[in-house]
Order: sequence, then structure tokens, then C-alpha cells
Amino acid sequence: MANISDIGIDLGTSQILIYMKGKGIILREPTVVAIDRDTRNVLAYGDEARRMIGRTPGSILAIRPLRDGTISDFELVSFMLKSFVTKAIGKHLFARPHAVLALPTSVNEMEKRSLISTMFNAGMHRTQLLNRSLAAALGAGLPMDEAYGAMIVDISAGVTDIAVLSFGKVVVSDCAKVGGDRFDDAIIRHLRRKHNLLIGERTAEELKINIGSAIPRAEQLFMEVTGRNLITGLPKTMRITSDDITEAIDEPLQQLIESIHGVLEHTPAELAADIFEFGILLSGGGSELFGLCEAISDALKVPCTCAEDPQTNVVMGCGRALENMRDLGRFLDDGRRRR
Repeated sequence: MANISDIGIDLGTSQILIYMKGKGIILREPTVVAIDRDTRNVLAYGDEARRMIGRTPGSILAIRPLRDGTISDFELVSFMLKSFVTKAIGKHLFARPHAVLALPTSVNEMEKRSLISTMFNAGMHRTQLLNRSLAAALGAGLPMDEAYGAMIVDISAGVTDIAVLSFGKVVVSDCAKVGGDRFDDAIIRHLRRKHNLLIGERTAEELKINIGSAIPRAEQLFMEVTGRNLITGLPKTMRITSDDITEAIDEPLQQLIESIHGVLEHTPAELAADIFEFGILLSGGGSELFGLCEAISDALKVPCTCAEDPQTNVVMGCGRALENMRDLGRFLDDGRRRR
């Protein structure tokens, strides 16, 4: 019989990562589903579905059922979660592993309980939830049992989770509706307004990753992109500069900085002093934007660093909890209603 191990899951807005105990990360795929518009039958999911975005006929929709940190289509999210778990561990009739699941913060309690039931149907014996900020802190290697304040800012595609931690507890937190998707949307709007050029989500993401910057670069970068000229309606290729992207993302960047500032304002004085000394730690895929640490540090006058391999912090935190249940199991929750 195949070897069965416990798993940790980071179900994010844009991708899902699965960690298997003793093996590390075994699955990383986009949370995209392609469905038939009329019958709603699922045609593809994951990498295969993502390749369809912007390239499907009208009868097929390639969508992300998690948007802005919330579930827009629970049925599709449930199907997707079950399918990815089965793909990662296979189908097993007798041995039922244990799972630790990190969900977007905005998922409500009823949806959490329903997803735990989905996990049971996918073959899990027991599923426990782990707060995303705590998971990111564990994955980044922050000390969890020390009496000083630590701020972690987890920037995902849909939302940004901001938390101040002390003694392994969340003292102050906020969930800002700003993430990688908001930066992509800002780039699309900017190019449409300034250059009359219409591009898609994938092109905007490529611009952000390849030449995007939160601060003006010392050396200008360029990227050729092809979109539709809104005046002629014909395809058009244009050279876009890194300064274009910096200008485009300024508004969501300022919203992000204001959200972090708001959490700092509500942080107890002693913990705030610790943060001003030790700094802010950025996590999540959105934290890899060039110059983001510098922009936040300059605006708030607080040191800011990016975690090592920030995209995997949350799932690695789930993995650490699995590997060391005796010491870290206290951070887990069964998702049951508390009286």
C-alpha cells in the first residue's frame, strides 16, 4: 500500500500549496477552474485551467472561485479542494491522514465548517485550521514564545493579512482588501487610460513581476507587450517602462501602507516599540514586488524586510505544525462553533 502521510494545505486566492509530512511541498497549482458556461460542468482545473484564461470561447469560463480573499463560488472551491487533495495523496480506503488547513482570513465560519466536511470526503481523518498570520510567522521562522511584539504582513493575491504577534497570540490584526490582484487591476486601468491599450490579467501580472517596482528604479527597465488599441480596435505592441508600472500601482500601494499604519496605531505601546526596533516582516507572493520593503519603510519610518521564499511561508507553517504537534498543536483550531 502507498505511504500515507499527514498534509498541510495553503488554500490561497491565486494558488494552492500542499505540504506532506516528511516530504515537503508536493503540489503547487493555481486555484483556477474552467467550466462550461451552460452546464457548469468542470472541464479543467489548476495549471490546465490557468492556460485557458483569456483564450477560451464564449461557452467556456476560466475563473478563480476565490476572489479578494472570499469564496465567490463555494461549490467550485469545494470541488477544487477535494480534487487537489486527491491528486496529491491519491485515494485510500483505510488510512485517513490528518490535515492542517490555512484559509483566506475572510472565509466565514459556516464556509470553514463546510470545507472541513469536504476534506473528510477527500479522505482526511481530521482537519484542523491554522490562522494565516500564525502560519506565515511559523513558516518564516519567527520565535513564537517570546515576550516581544512582531508584525507580519502577508500579502496574497486577494487580500493582505496584517498582524501583531506576541507570545504566539494575535494581539492586533486587520485584513486589507489590497493584494496582488489589485496591483494587476491598477496596471490594466493605467495602460488603458494613458496609452489606450487594453491588456489582460496575465499580461498585467507579467509586467508587475518582470519590471514592476514600488519605487522608481535607478535603471529603467522595459517590456514589450501586445494588447488591443482602443481607438482602432486592432492589435498593438508597445514598450512599457518600469516607471509606468510604478505610477500605475501607486494608489493600491498607498492603501496598503495606510492599512499597516492603522494596525500600528492600535498596537499597545510596548509592542509598537518592539516593532520599531525589530521591524516589519513581509510574507506572501505580493511581497516580492521590487522595492516594496523600501517603500513601506520610507513611509512608516520602520525597518522592513521580506521573508525568505515568502510564497511558501504559510504552507511551511502548516508543515511545521504537523511535524511538531506536541509544541505547536496549540495553534490549531477544529473550526467548530464555540459557545
